[in-house]
Amino acid sequence: MFEILRTAVSSLLANKTRSLLTMLGVIIGVSAVIAMIAIGRGASAQMEGVISGMGSNMIVLRPGAPRTGGVRQSAGSGATLTLSDIAAIRDECWSVQDVAPQVTVGSQLISENRNWPSQVTGTTSAFFRIRDFSARVGRLPDDEDERSAAKVCVIGQTVATNLFGTANPVGDSIRINRIPFEVVGVLSPKGQSSMGQDQDDLVVVPITTAQRRLVRSALADSVSMAYIQARDASMMDSVISEVGALLRQRHRLEGDREDDFELRNLTQMLESLAQSTEVMSLLLGAVASISLLVGGIGIMNIMLVSVTERTREIGIRMAIGARAWDIRMQFLLEALLLSLAGGILGILLGFAASQGVTAFLKWPTTVSPGAVALAAGFSAFVGVFFGFYPAWKASLLRPIDALRFE
Repeated sequence: MFEILRTAVSSLLANKTRSLLTMLGVIIGVSAVIAMIAIGRGASAQMEGVISGMGSNMIVLRPGAPRTGGVRQSAGSGATLTLSDIAAIRDECWSVQDVAPQVTVGSQLISENRNWPSQVTGTTSAFFRIRDFSARVGRLPDDEDERSAAKVCVIGQTVATNLFGTANPVGDSIRINRIPFEVVGVLSPKGQSSMGQDQDDLVVVPITTAQRRLVRSALADSVSMAYIQARDASMMDSVISEVGALLRQRHRLEGDREDDFELRNLTQMLESLAQSTEVMSLLLGAVASISLLVGGIGIMNIMLVSVTERTREIGIRMAIGARAWDIRMQFLLEALLLSLAGGILGILLGFAASQGVTAFLKWPTTVSPGAVALAAGFSAFVGVFFGFYPAWKASLLRPIDALRFE
């Protein structure tokens, strides 16, 4: 067996250029499979991070889309949700664990000679629990800040960097609509959302402070949106049903009148998107694997040519005692070695390509051991499958006919 392997290696090294060109299809196929799966896995991992960063068992409540002169406006632009609605949801809906109303105001933030445009969110302490926000430095606004309408705020990392650079902003003040607010904390970074929005570009103040200081008096009781947390993941549909029924009752929406609010299971939407991303990565891997089949056909073609070119050699080996099994194993090993060598080079190229995508395009990639094993196993299968016919054909040659071949 060792002698057959040595003969197969010698035959491949005798035609280095042809061997390399034969492996090229396998190299490209394996590298493409690994790179495509790595990109898809990376996107799935990023999506899972977004889901965990959004909080668990969460439903988003927004005002509906009002009609003005018969023309429907954009969703969330109405003022149909109030703080009393939020209180009723908290007190009357059994399946609701927590609810955080939110008032959002766009503002130019100023700190000494620096300024930064951002969204200011007025909310309660439940917001930090539901959205899984924590303070990197300092503290979060508490219930006492809310009761006293204190002029305090916590800021995201993007705001902190643009207004204070690398300095610790805790204890300093920023002006929001010309009103000074003390910075009591900086939120831990969360990165971008699934929609590409910077989740660290925000300022959070107590909701009572936002109502009294930042919002027009006519809209002081209105809520821009609310985050609702279910008691359990299995109760998400119950929350939507309970909250919907309660709000229709409170807003006197009878019969077939459409809702003036909107409820969205955001966690479910993101999970569906993550599943779609994973399916897409598998499809990309499947498409890339077609090039492996093309590489296998190339191996078969070259091995058939090799059998023809080496017919006299086969005849001589048979004449001095080589069995049909020996001839078959030699050509099969040559095909397998070509495929495995191409697979190894393809794995290295695929890993380098995925790292290049991460470095230059800033796309996340994850090279999994499973993808590497799959690509290596498939390349070995390609070598055996497409190398069998040429090897079988070589073993069927009769010594006398092979020796006469010109």
